[in-house]
Amino acid sequence: MGTSALEQFLVRAEAVLARVEAILPQAPREPDWNLSFAYRWRRRHGAASQLQPVRSVATIALDDLHNIARQKEAIEQNTRQFVAGRPANNVLLTGARGTGKSSLIKACLNRFAGDGLRLIEVDKEDLHELGDIVDLVAGRPERFIIFCDDLSFEEGESGYKALKVALDGSVSAQSDNVLIYATSNRRHLMPERMSDNATYKHDEDGDLHPGETVEEKISLSERFGLWLSFYPFKQDDYLDIVGYWLRHFGCTDAQVEEARGEALRWALQRGSRSGRVAWQFARDHAGKMA
Repeated sequence: MGTSALEQFLVRAEAVLARVEAILPQAPREPDWNLSFAYRWRRRHGAASQLQPVRSVATIALDDLHNIARQKEAIEQNTRQFVAGRPANNVLLTGARGTGKSSLIKACLNRFAGDGLRLIEVDKEDLHELGDIVDLVAGRPERFIIFCDDLSFEEGESGYKALKVALDGSVSAQSDNVLIYATSNRRHLMPERMSDNATYKHDEDGDLHPGETVEEKISLSERFGLWLSFYPFKQDDYLDIVGYWLRHFGCTDAQVEEARGEALRWALQRGSRSGRVAWQFARDHAGKMA
């Protein structure tokens, strides 16, 4: 092969390699860690997944959350242990919608961001990439919470097993600077069906044991060391939250008292007396008053 032919061959080979590299999976790139203390894991069509900084982080504080004192104390203590480098648990927050589950995690981030806490929000559809996220931050000095909001699975979804492995199912140890905080309306994260009862087994002494189907559905939840349950608010609790947010938006005590009846009607129309509904009413009412 002459020199000219060899050069042409090398040019074509380089062009082919460039095309192949373009379609191969690429390693995630580290973001600029100085841009924010909260990030989203985002997949882009035709490109590697990456951490996207959140430019405007929700400013909610722990003191803004009312009538969940036990849950607030537990997660604050767990997070304090984590940022201090002491042993801490992954956390699953379950229960009624709008009662402050995700807000509590955001408030913990604001409370401990100055101590090196960082948050990475991951959608359920991207949980199969948890291993890449953990590898990306494993050598960092900060402490990372991977946040999965409104988590639930249908049978056979790939993210289910990926999360199990990330929590406690891999041959490698969980990274020391990563915890997983997840919220869900389901205690066991997967739908429970009447047919599951048929898998329970009786032994000779009459004890009842769950079958493989039930064991599979509860095994993921059991990998979270700390479970926190949230319940619908009573009327007085709901009105207390309404009053707090109305005052936050500049209403007087007299205006708060006058708004009680309207706040109850607002909740009745929405079929819920939750903290979210109270906050929404306060924004609407205070805006009209202004």
